[in-house]
Formats: sequence, structure tokens, C-alpha cells
Amino acid sequence: MALKRNPDAEEVDVDQSISGQKAKQLFSKDTRSRKKEKKVLTTFSIEPSFKMELEDLFADMGLGWAAGIRFSLREFYKKYREE
Repeated sequence: MALKRNPDAEEVDVDQSISGQKAKQLFSKDTRSRKKEKKVLTTFSIEPSFKMELEDLFADMGLGWAAGIRFSLREFYKKYREE
């Protein structure tokens, strides 16, 4: 199925649209010049039963899976950095 351009449709000026403005703001040089956080992709295995326990714990704390893992790693780092 081919899509055809509708000649009767209004032309939207991307520079003036809200999404265009948000994109410019997001990718402006001011935003990019801020200190960037270095991210590391890690992979690890967790037993399914333990993962369910962690998910329940994080949910009780009001955190999703990724936020709970970040929180846990930060707390672990704080605890063992001081000793």
C-alpha cells in the first residue's frame, strides 16, 4: 500500500511547532555542553525467584526495576566506600 501526500493538508512549520521547539531545546548546544554522565552497560544474571523478590521490594519502595537497581548499587557503593 502506498501513501500519498494530501495536497489539501496544512503545511506545518516545524520551527514553530511545539514538538519542533522542544527538539531544538533538547538538542541545543547549552544542553549538550553540560557535564555528561558516563553510562556503563552491564549484564548480569539473577535467579527468577530472587528477581521477583527484588521487583516486589522495589515496588514497595515506589521504584521500577531499573530505578531500584540504580538505588541499590548507589547504597552498596556508599556502604562499602566508607569502610
